[in-house]
Amino acid sequence: MAAIEPPTEPPDPAHAIHPTASQVDPLRHSVARRKRVLALPKGLVDPGEKALETAIREVYEETGVTAELITKLGDSKYVYTRAWGDRQRVFKIVSFYLMKYLSGRINDVTPAMRIEVARAKWVRLEDAAKLLAYGGEKQMARRALDYVKAHPEL
Repeated sequence: MAAIEPPTEPPDPAHAIHPTASQVDPLRHSVARRKRVLALPKGLVDPGEKALETAIREVYEETGVTAELITKLGDSKYVYTRAWGDRQRVFKIVSFYLMKYLSGRINDVTPAMRIEVARAKWVRLEDAAKLLAYGGEKQMARRALDYVKAHPEL
């Protein structure tokens, strides 16, 4: 599983889970306020883009890895209050996909992406639910592990 750590300062597994976020406003945190956590790559769906296309693009941009769809694992829905700017409440839906590694080198990302990603690394799928920072991602990691166990042909 590919996972990312966001920066705290300015600027061979075969499966990765990837969420895409669909929301009205992008998440933009002050880099100085971020704490280092282990999370899955995610991002906004661009105009005209489908959620799966976003997932594949975001995995590549944030990890350096090209992947293909195995199955959709599900959605995580929640509300949060922005910690910056207008303190507005935002409803967020994150779609998670189980993907298969095709090519690329983990953590081979552009210098511009280092604003969002301090480091991308492989995490054993069996360990992911314990290591990931967010509840929805932990739940999807458990679903991914169950799926892979039920499909030994993968």
